[in-house]
Amino acid sequence: MGMTRLRRIALIWILLCGGISIFWGLSIGCAMPAGVFDFKGPYYFARCLLQHRDPYKVGEPLLVYQADGGDHLQLPYPLQPVLSLNMYLPTAYIVTVPFALLPWGLAHLLWRIFAAGSLIVAAFLMLKSVRTDALGISLVLICFVLANCEIIFATGAISGIVVGLCIIAAWCFLEERFVLIGILCMAVGLAIKPHDCGLVWLFFLLAGGAYRKRALQTLALTIALGLPAVLWVSQVSPHWVQELHSNVSTASALNGNCDPGPTNPFFGSGPEMVIDLQSTISAFRNDPRFFNPISYLVCGALLLVWSVRTLRLRFSLRSAWLALAAVVPLTMLVSYHRPYDAKLLLLTVPACAMLWAEGGLIRWLALLFNAGAIVFTADIPLIILNIFTKNLMLSKTGLAWSLLHGVLLRPTPLILLAMGVFYLGMYMWPDTGQILKAAS
Repeated sequence: MGMTRLRRIALIWILLCGGISIFWGLSIGCAMPAGVFDFKGPYYFARCLLQHRDPYKVGEPLLVYQADGGDHLQLPYPLQPVLSLNMYLPTAYIVTVPFALLPWGLAHLLWRIFAAGSLIVAAFLMLKSVRTDALGISLVLICFVLANCEIIFATGAISGIVVGLCIIAAWCFLEERFVLIGILCMAVGLAIKPHDCGLVWLFFLLAGGAYRKRALQTLALTIALGLPAVLWVSQVSPHWVQELHSNVSTASALNGNCDPGPTNPFFGSGPEMVIDLQSTISAFRNDPRFFNPISYLVCGALLLVWSVRTLRLRFSLRSAWLALAAVVPLTMLVSYHRPYDAKLLLLTVPACAMLWAEGGLIRWLALLFNAGAIVFTADIPLIILNIFTKNLMLSKTGLAWSLLHGVLLRPTPLILLAMGVFYLGMYMWPDTGQILKAAS
């Protein structure tokens, strides 16, 4: 069977698995009282701005929502914190304002189409990047990711679009094709959620040569697109910086909807749980003065080693994929993220495929870490985990409970950390696989 036919079959599987998530996610979204609540936030924040009302002032987006026919008095819980606390930078409005000009029904439909299109294109590009002798295992990993994106389509999470754009941009830069499209995709991704795309962009900045040029061009375009939005917001909301800081502090505080600790009342576990490293460390002591410094120290040390290596290493396509495979899991750990952000793990599949094709023990370790990270950030496995652990009754004190909560109830950060350390090791010592293969 020719490779062209194999890739066509692979594309059919990608479309099929993406279709499962889309239709299942749409049905879940229709059944939820809060509806597409993750998109309602950016949508009504942008409508606030269009009406010259402060989108960062608590209560203003709720008033706009109510004016559009929403029932403020019977607001479902997941929607209330989403509409109350705007935590998006003003640069995000370059994407959300055009949707806010449309009626809600058409806006959220086009939003979901945008998310689906960007994710499916990103998945197909990752498959194009893998070696032919690792096509099968790569397709399994990619399809598993796509078949577990229900939450993105059910809630309208903005991460679906950002992740897709970031992966498309990385492929364009590395393959040196459609570079202008890549620059635009990365610029839009940075404008919406810089904590999703930032470290991927940083790799190209540190890599030097033409890649540094692409990174700087992306930064220039981000500023050019975002500056008018910042000026507009500053005119409508002169105190937006202080208000944004207050909103982030409120959401991240104890019992807030972004609280990484075990007391988070807003999806503390399951496919909406917080997956940064703080969420695991907080099980041992739920105090930001404890878990934040430890998380920043661990992630900062790993990122420092990765950055120095990237600056000193002569660029090659192999080293680039390994570098991205190391920094993607660290992206999820260093700051606030949820499992739907981790669909960025698609960007690690080419590195796994390279190691798989090289054979030996390393191929199985690469598959183990990639599969583990993908499974424990996937919607369906996390729902199953939540079902089996939600009725687990233990005293919330002592080392036993801390270990149970940090390891069994929230295993994702530890698996991502292990994956990041593994790929960082492969990036630092690229001949390890060949040495182990020769020794065996």
